[in-house]
Amino acid sequence: MEAQSSLASRTLYVFLKGIAKVGTFLYFRVYAKNSKALPKEGKVIVAPTHRSNLDVPLISATCRRKLFFLAKGSLFVKRFWVWALPGMGGIPLDRSSKADRLALNVSLETLRQGKALTVFPEGERKSGPKIYPILDGAVWLAAKAAAPILPVAIGGSERAMPKGRFLPHPRRVVILYGELIPPPEPLPGKKRVSRSALKEYSDNLHEILQDLFDEAETIAGSLKSR
Repeated sequence: MEAQSSLASRTLYVFLKGIAKVGTFLYFRVYAKNSKALPKEGKVIVAPTHRSNLDVPLISATCRRKLFFLAKGSLFVKRFWVWALPGMGGIPLDRSSKADRLALNVSLETLRQGKALTVFPEGERKSGPKIYPILDGAVWLAAKAAAPILPVAIGGSERAMPKGRFLPHPRRVVILYGELIPPPEPLPGKKRVSRSALKEYSDNLHEILQDLFDEAETIAGSLKSR
């Protein structure tokens, strides 16, 4: 279940988003394209590439609505995070047992509430220019919740803050929002989507993300020389 957010924590979110927006544009000179592809309301899975710990704050600063994300339940032990995270879109996840199933159930409920949920299709943070195989989570959620997926590529974030670095470099970052991909269609007269349809959907998402990521990295590389 989602922790309840207070007015104060929601106010903190608005304040921090404003700071992040100014900071990312000044420090990383972020270039964001097609951010209006994210619907103003309704359930949607935001599916970004993931190469840096900067990715979540970067995409949150450039999107047009509040994004929700899964956060480790251990973070909600400390009083500050218990108060702050729910207002910032954090959803507590108890990883002590059955973590994968619990994550999917919490994510599904978030989408059914008409929210925008951030799910990294490749799973944990990766490295390099190639998109890794798409995991089942995002595609399964799209089918189960009948939610569209919005692919997003973040170029340059790995150069700005690669693994093992705690302070970011002032590198150019490019965020390209793709077009909404409708959820996979169930079998005629059925409620479930066939495995072959899910596989085709996953392959299509992989191809779209790779094309977007290539473009984002190319633009980021060209901008950094200016």
